[in-house]
Amino acid sequence: MGTDRGTPSHGTPSTGGAPDSAGPTHPAPGPEAAAACPAPGARTTATRPAPGPDPGLYGPDSVTWQCHGDPVMWIAGVRALYLQALHPRAVRGVMENSDFRADAWGRLLRTADFVGTLTYGTTDAAERAGARVRAIHRRLSATDPRTGLRFPVDDPELLLWVHCAQIDSFLHVLRRSGVPLTPAQADRYVDENRANARLVGLDPAAVPAGTAALAAYFDAVRPVLAAGADAHAVDDFLRSPPIHPLLVPGRNLLWRPLAGLAYASLPGWAHRLYGRPAPAPRSTTRRLRLTGHALRSIPAGLRWQLPPGHIVRAMRRLGPGSRPSPYTLRTSAAILDGPGRAWHNDGGDFKTWRSPD
Repeated sequence: MGTDRGTPSHGTPSTGGAPDSAGPTHPAPGPEAAAACPAPGARTTATRPAPGPDPGLYGPDSVTWQCHGDPVMWIAGVRALYLQALHPRAVRGVMENSDFRADAWGRLLRTADFVGTLTYGTTDAAERAGARVRAIHRRLSATDPRTGLRFPVDDPELLLWVHCAQIDSFLHVLRRSGVPLTPAQADRYVDENRANARLVGLDPAAVPAGTAALAAYFDAVRPVLAAGADAHAVDDFLRSPPIHPLLVPGRNLLWRPLAGLAYASLPGWAHRLYGRPAPAPRSTTRRLRLTGHALRSIPAGLRWQLPPGHIVRAMRRLGPGSRPSPYTLRTSAAILDGPGRAWHNDGGDFKTWRSPD
């Protein structure tokens, strides 16, 4: 591409008699020498190195790549569902266009698969996944619970809410569970994920590009939020999802504590909207750190099977050096933030990057 493939020109040999006897004679250059020293004005064919494997939208140098393989992302995903349900039109779009109660597990897994594809898949795979989501949303509409009017589910206001609730939840749970992101790395994470927003149909210029802008967005949108019947239906489901009777003990042992932790990690204003109390912030932070430590002790080979194989395939494509781990980000902390800022605080007060209340 952009390479000139013209045929090199060569000088015409002289046929005009013997060489000058006064000077030394030299043998005619062979073909190898001629190739090494082309004639003046000759055009040569430049060779470009073969392109390397596609790192995708983010690549191993990104904060997103290093963080999205952390197992606390599952808790963060449930927190995002709780938060997203507080926008009456956004949750109505879900309720009218999907059987949430019957297929909530499938919805959660499809969301995880989408995030995994965008983070660890090739650029082409990410673009195709985004195109599919946009095509589905383009065909759907729902009824505004307040006005009774129909609205498209790909309304940019709703897409922005879903995006910001998701990114806020991912970042909040990662940091509060002990992932050592510096303030600059947190800003970079928010900025990187505007690529994600573009793929669902948003203009990246209209999406928060840092933690301060994200906090300002939540301050502006809070008057719109409410916990109506749809939000309480989501809350009821997440607290006690219907499953086969034989699996009830596992749900009570594993799911309920994780869902409870996701709810507890919501900002205080969200707890007040739902009308359900939550543990003290410091208690929630301790539980998140203990849970994060326990989940990270599970062998990576097991953890990385969900979402289905994205990380394993990415490492095969890019090599073992692409293995994601948020702790590798410590090496760049000094460059981004200067010394002494790798740990934010105890997690109970996030006012420097978002307002919990």
